[in-house]
Amino acid sequence: MTTEHCRVSQWSSWSGCSQQCHPAFRHRKRHIEKEPSNSGDACPPLEERAGCLEYLDRQGRNCALALVNISTSISLLSYCVEFKMVSLTSHCAADGQPHLRWTQYLREGYTVCVACQPPAMQEPDRSCQGDGATSGRDELLHWQAVDNPHCRGTWSRVRMLERCACPQVHHFVFI
Repeated sequence: MTTEHCRVSQWSSWSGCSQQCHPAFRHRKRHIEKEPSNSGDACPPLEERAGCLEYLDRQGRNCALALVNISTSISLLSYCVEFKMVSLTSHCAADGQPHLRWTQYLREGYTVCVACQPPAMQEPDRSCQGDGATSGRDELLHWQAVDNPHCRGTWSRVRMLERCACPQVHHFVFI
């Protein structure tokens, strides 16, 4: 008898955010192509979820003002981490696209502030994946932009802030 390990398909594309103008989730799936047999390895997870936040409503209007109330209500649950930008790809240039203006604040040597808040917080320790809590001060951590997947780079953790007091222009969110 031959041992057959589980075989799964490639991941689907990420879904859109389940809600606009509110912290929400997106998901992706894959399916089982071959069930394990004869003590083969079990199948890995078939679904992944990630937090997301859409800044445009379904009509394409900017909903940043609606997000002010949300950020006020979740500020008690969140914390922020300051990172020093070490490197980034040339794909982070905004190229005049209004929804990518935020990329102008990504420059090597700049300090950026990233909020960890619901729904990206993981239970039970209420932390965000990638916040650098378990890394050394000079360890390089990798990041990637959600709305421009070719925009990515490295940064190093500077410090954690219990209360988020970040400048609005250098303020980002874990998802």
